Amino acid sequence: MEHASLEKIEQLALKKEKTYQDNRMHYLVRSILATMFLGLGVIVAFRTGGFFYETGSSLAYIVAAITFGVGILLIKYGNADLFTGNTFYFPFAALRGKMSWTSVFKLLFMTYIGNFIGAVFFACFLWATGLFSDSSVNGFLLNVASHKTETPISELFFRGILCNWLVCLAFFIPMSLKNEMAKIFIMMLLVFSFFVSGYEHSIANMCTFAIAFMLGSADMTVTGIIHNLIPVTLGNFVGGAVFMGLFFHYLNPVAKKKQKQSKKVA
Repeated sequence: MEHASLEKIEQLALKKEKTYQDNRMHYLVRSILATMFLGLGVIVAFRTGGFFYETGSSLAYIVAAITFGVGILLIKYGNADLFTGNTFYFPFAALRGKMSWTSVFKLLFMTYIGNFIGAVFFACFLWATGLFSDSSVNGFLLNVASHKTETPISELFFRGILCNWLVCLAFFIPMSLKNEMAKIFIMMLLVFSFFVSGYEHSIANMCTFAIAFMLGSADMTVTGIIHNLIPVTLGNFVGGAVFMGLFFHYLNPVAKKKQKQSKKVA
């Protein structure tokens, strides 16, 4: 079962690379859509969690964690390109000898840029709706965003690793399942786990920061945003490339044998 799922990961990485080679604008737009989909999940999470936050309830974060999975489902079934998932797909394909490392970093960079553009677009659209302009509604989001910019760099890095380890598992484990409802349940459960644990997701943070910035939060400075995004992005990369890509490559000798055979044929 694991080998079949890993074959799908490899094929998915090569499909994404082909999309980039055939039409870079299509690839960029898919990356932009990913963050806009994720932004929808961020809003659902902070709207639902905000009702409990305003009453001082400890359920605020739990409710937000449950509903945040909407964004991940939209990315999965909307066939969008998210940086964090790609940190697993591309390095794994490279370790199997199917992609060059130059392509890996080029595609990851393009995905990240598209995700950033999507975060800005979504924040602008949300600002235009006026739904978060009232302090009684945006308090939860602004509070969380502020704390993210104050966390020590080393802690952000390791939270980023653990976050993307779970996020990549949320996409990987359901690949061996046939029932769609079972896939959705597993994805929602693992996404809930990373959110409620307080781990850090670089692209979700992009959305949160962009929204807080557009709302005029005094705590949202460029320095504070960079302070968070750099270590979290690096941590997310390690979580996907090492804890998923490298570990699964090492633990699957069949994949290694196939790689050696392909090299001999070449």
